[in-house]
Amino acid sequence: MALKLPTLVIVGRPNVGKSTLFNRFAGRRIAVVQDMPGVTRDRLYAEAVHRGRRYRVVDTGGILFGDDDPLVEQIRVQAEVAMAEADVILFVVDTKEGPMPADWDLARRLRMSDIPVHLVANKADNLDQELQAQEFASMGLGPVHPVSAIHGYGTESILDLVLADAPKIGAAEDEAELRLAILGRPNVGKSSMLNAFAGSTRAIVSEIAGTTRDALDTEVTWKGREIRLIDTAGIRRRGKIQGSIEYYMVLRAQRALQRAECALVVIDGDEGLTDGDKRVAHLSLEMGKPLVIAVNKWDLKEGPDGRLGETTDLKKSMRRKIYDEIPEMRYAPVVFTSAQSATGMDGVMNAVFRAVESWETRITTGVLNRLIQEAVDDKPLNRKGKPFRVYYATQPEARPPKILIFGNDPDLCHFSYLRYLENRLRDKFPLEGTPVVMEVRSSREAD
Repeated sequence: MALKLPTLVIVGRPNVGKSTLFNRFAGRRIAVVQDMPGVTRDRLYAEAVHRGRRYRVVDTGGILFGDDDPLVEQIRVQAEVAMAEADVILFVVDTKEGPMPADWDLARRLRMSDIPVHLVANKADNLDQELQAQEFASMGLGPVHPVSAIHGYGTESILDLVLADAPKIGAAEDEAELRLAILGRPNVGKSSMLNAFAGSTRAIVSEIAGTTRDALDTEVTWKGREIRLIDTAGIRRRGKIQGSIEYYMVLRAQRALQRAECALVVIDGDEGLTDGDKRVAHLSLEMGKPLVIAVNKWDLKEGPDGRLGETTDLKKSMRRKIYDEIPEMRYAPVVFTSAQSATGMDGVMNAVFRAVESWETRITTGVLNRLIQEAVDDKPLNRKGKPFRVYYATQPEARPPKILIFGNDPDLCHFSYLRYLENRLRDKFPLEGTPVVMEVRSSREAD
């Protein structure tokens, strides 16, 4: 059994030192730190270890309430998403400036949270400032923990406190089960698809966008194989938050994909790919996870059962359009479903199984070297009057397959040529559904 990592989310108004604290916990410089509010716009995450305990830490953009600036609104939205998914919240305030109206606004919202909140008074760089930090006790969030993120003072103690119950945070996951993240915009049929897989109504299904408010894990057995379906919450549009649906979706998809072994992106057959769908698909590529695209509600396009067992011109056209919009992910199978009537589910799950098998593919060194050398012989590469030569190829990793090619000069190998080599690899091996990482290094590195 594998324990899900406890997730610590750092929140606070701009310029209180959240990113400095994040970098301190992460043990490396990930977040850009500047003395200017609003530098961190998107959520950042890192995995770290404290006294032998692994955990995940998340940095969020500064939160300001009552500001009409669209960027501030987006920062607030992504911070609220992170807080909703946290196991522990670290509320960071600035000791030197003392309690500010924005701190009080956020404190009021955090007092309503069911998630444990620790009040961290940053920039307590000396004893006087440590005593001054106690001003924040009046916020009603429990003890104040003075720290100096830039110097490291107090950061070990706060981690000791927060991670004391880390083994109790999160449920254990069975490493033998296949974890599938169901991703997509609100109202495309994610919950209906989950119910179709589960064979019962476990998620609330509604025509109102954003009905599902929390992420759901559902365990099912499909053809004798244990599957954990990770359903991402739908998004409810609130107040002034306009145009932030896809922004919200990508943030939650990131968290789901961290836990998953495969991404199932569900799109609306009527609407096709949206910008948000493309961003989630790209996220799976960036994180090295297999991808299957389910075109749902196909019954509305081609009749009650969507002619799901047939290859039709309309399906060919939709598949071609999807690949034209995300050509770098032509490896992803496109399947057609009607989740509401529970049709097409076999096709989806078969594609998922194949994608995960491809993701775990290992190619022997001898076979790989012959294939790469044949590809280079068939299409030699010359740049700047100099030929590119391959001396050796190997696959050091799977999940996803990573191919290292050692040559005479990596600068000669343009990315388009790497794409050619990858396509030759895909012609030979069943790699449907998985990204493949191709990297060229100098032959001197192989010595």
